Amino acid sequence: MTEPGDLEEQAGAGVPDNFRRLWTPHRMAYIKGENKPSGSGPGDGCPFCQIPKMKDEDGLIVARGEAVYAVLNLYPYTSGHLMVVPYRHVADYADLDGPETAGLAEFTKRALTALRKASGAQGFNVGMNLGSVAGAGIAAHLHQHVVPRWGGDTNFMPVVGQTRVLPQLLRDTRDMLAEAWPAS
Repeated sequence: MTEPGDLEEQAGAGVPDNFRRLWTPHRMAYIKGENKPSGSGPGDGCPFCQIPKMKDEDGLIVARGEAVYAVLNLYPYTSGHLMVVPYRHVADYADLDGPETAGLAEFTKRALTALRKASGAQGFNVGMNLGSVAGAGIAAHLHQHVVPRWGGDTNFMPVVGQTRVLPQLLRDTRDMLAEAWPAS
């Protein structure tokens, strides 16, 4: 192993630091907030308002209900990372009406069932971030995350490398989960 003191300065790049890098330039769109709403209203470019207007395959919609829909996260923590989203543009859980609250709960249960069946998920992180200070990437439109977990799924890549490794394309994951989605 080369010691840092043994490395020579490279023109324009400084002194190498012995780290290998895995470049993920596609993440820059997320970091820069591309396609993020320009405001808090439904007409301000909210992706959760636009997705239901798309074909399921193009919008990565797994299932549609009367008040909510389930969609794959475009920037997933793990394969199969779903979100349950009300059609209505609403920011706060306390502002959901009865059918939206019931639909959110029912679709979360169905998401768990579909993920267990399709991927053998052994556990889940389920929840929502309400407000930007709580970590909501799109705070103006409530959405509940359903993140499947498996024993040993945390390895050196996210812990040390700050990189997620996803073994399947989003469209393939969408097709698999749509097929496993339980009927009402």
